[in-house]
Amino acid sequence: MSESSDNMLPAVLTIAGSDSGGGAGLQADLKVFHALGCFGTTVVTCVTAQNPDCVRGVEPISPAMVAEQVRTVCDGFPIAAAKTGMLFSAEIIEAVAAVIAECGLKLLVVDPVMVSTSGVRLLREDAVVALVEKLIPKACIITPNLPEAEVLVGHAISSLDELKLAAKDIGERFGVACVLKGGHLAECETATSAEGAPDVVDVLYEVGRVDVFSVPRVNVGETHGTGCAFAAVITAELAKGSSLHVAVQRAQTFVAAALASASRVGKHTPLGV
Repeated sequence: MSESSDNMLPAVLTIAGSDSGGGAGLQADLKVFHALGCFGTTVVTCVTAQNPDCVRGVEPISPAMVAEQVRTVCDGFPIAAAKTGMLFSAEIIEAVAAVIAECGLKLLVVDPVMVSTSGVRLLREDAVVALVEKLIPKACIITPNLPEAEVLVGHAISSLDELKLAAKDIGERFGVACVLKGGHLAECETATSAEGAPDVVDVLYEVGRVDVFSVPRVNVGETHGTGCAFAAVITAELAKGSSLHVAVQRAQTFVAAALASASRVGKHTPLGV
């Protein structure tokens, strides 16, 4: 008996590090994929010893093994969209860029993970060039947060206008769409909620157009995993056929809802995915 296409789940892929604390990395991606009706597959780039407070160790997987994971997953499943997260080294980035081209993965979301929430480097300094030259040009969209965008543009960003210019500069420089996440922007005079509190703003640059998305800021103590979840939502939505504009809008509202519905687990409050 043949399977009905009505029962077919979109298959998506995350190429990322493992977060032993379960709040970020490929563990967060899989939760998001499942919540949005996609079948998640994984390629592990690094094993980390971490929890929401700290990263105590990082052990990279060999570039050859990373590439072989991608090939094997793509041989077994029709991957509709993929995302990258923590890649750690230039060698892993180069292997990922090459195998993505080899496997013909077209819808690629690049989350340029550089530093953990606790301040530990998750991308070696000498790997930034490889990220910029080898991988970002293969993306359909990149999702830098404020500190990552500042690395990419080479200067500080402190206002909504500068956020817009940076998204445009990055997008035009690499020929990709760019959504610049403004959660780190402490205050934005042009985007306030009805109660007068600053909203979180995210700026999407796509083919000469700049759009600003805003959502009321959720007052929380922990934001561990929000960047991973944001990019994972975009990946899942693209796999289901959504436009970039719709995918970014849904990513913003999904993360806000996940923050608002977070529950205590011991002393931490993981995302309510």
